[in-house]
Amino acid sequence: MRHRWSGPWVGAVVVIVAPWIEASADEPQRAAAAPARSVTPKREGQEASPGKPDLHPKAPEPVPDAEIVGSIQRGVDFLLEDQRDDGSWGSPERTKELNITAGIGSHHAFRVAVTSLCVSALIEVSGPDSKLSDPAAVRRAIERGEEFLLRELPLVRRDDPMLIYNVWAHAYAIQALVRMHGRLPQDKARQARIEQQIRGQYDRLGRYESAEGGWGYYDFGAGTQRPNSDSNCFVSAAVLVGFYEAKQIGVSPPEKLVKRGLENIVSQRKPDFSYLYGLYLRYQPMMGINRPGGSLGRTQACNAATRLWGDRKVTDEILTEWLDRLITRNGWLDMGRKRPIPHESHFMVAGYFYYFGHYYATLCVAQLPPAKQPFYQDHLARILLSHQERDGSWFDFPFYNYHQQYGTAFALLSLQHARKAVPPARVATDGHR
Repeated sequence: MRHRWSGPWVGAVVVIVAPWIEASADEPQRAAAAPARSVTPKREGQEASPGKPDLHPKAPEPVPDAEIVGSIQRGVDFLLEDQRDDGSWGSPERTKELNITAGIGSHHAFRVAVTSLCVSALIEVSGPDSKLSDPAAVRRAIERGEEFLLRELPLVRRDDPMLIYNVWAHAYAIQALVRMHGRLPQDKARQARIEQQIRGQYDRLGRYESAEGGWGYYDFGAGTQRPNSDSNCFVSAAVLVGFYEAKQIGVSPPEKLVKRGLENIVSQRKPDFSYLYGLYLRYQPMMGINRPGGSLGRTQACNAATRLWGDRKVTDEILTEWLDRLITRNGWLDMGRKRPIPHESHFMVAGYFYYFGHYYATLCVAQLPPAKQPFYQDHLARILLSHQERDGSWFDFPFYNYHQQYGTAFALLSLQHARKAVPPARVATDGHR
């Protein structure tokens, strides 16, 4: 039997419980599921339909900016303390009995992806509205992280014919490079170098695009030069958000990659805007992982990406309906948080979707009309503040020594977007307005 794990880069893995035993928990198993009724949340002034629950959450208690700033400071302190001597974050240490299949090239890709997220987070939280206690220390950490990325990015490759984790490194590197590009706008030579690096990521993502369009990170088939991978909508969404941001600074991605990536995401979209875990499950649309409870995290990424690129089917109503679902039924994601085995929770949710999903939810909020944003900013901030660890970090899935770093980066980015006292997120403008 072929085994697939298709999740964010942090957990897209084949679990090995012993050198000779391949765990079966790595693939959402093809199984019959009971039909599910679609649910329509009640809006203001609208009664819920008989038999359908009201998913629109109550108004949240407003979150003072000082509370978010204090949490951000603790998260930043964690990243400053954790940065390695070479400027990177993360390592293949802290293994457990249940490790993922990853060679040297995979760990290099993980480290570059995590460092990209950390650099992005530190740049965003240290902007003009920053209230950090030691901006000079943050600047030095950013500079060291940037040096690592500029040095290591050209070396990121596919590990072997099966493992294509490097797609995550290329996707998140683009977002980091975009932020690096805006950090020192007067240095034109530096900006030109960064633009060249972005084009290099386009080249790699063109090489590692799935033969069916979009991106996945396993080739369980032929192991061909153009991967015979099952593309995953949430991977394609992460890539396309990076593409969109790069386009805003004048470095446009190849149109054919954008077109095929969007088509791949839409092909995995169900009528209720839940998304299949992967195209390989298209004949089991009512499998638990493909139902709304299993799609809470990846729907946020897919809605954000397709909306940014002008998909008019992703309306304000769709964005708010799925933000309502994420908030009201957050427990479906939360019950998977910190579990060591992917997909062992209800609706086959894996822990590594938790902060991934909340980050992309903040990008959905940023695309709503300004008057609607504070409601969701406060809700998301409350959720994230409640999960910060004692050491200032956040994590959702034990993953070598990468989990606290990527979890903290996602949380810092999300909290920064939840601050009502700062300008909207970079991706707030889309083709709808």
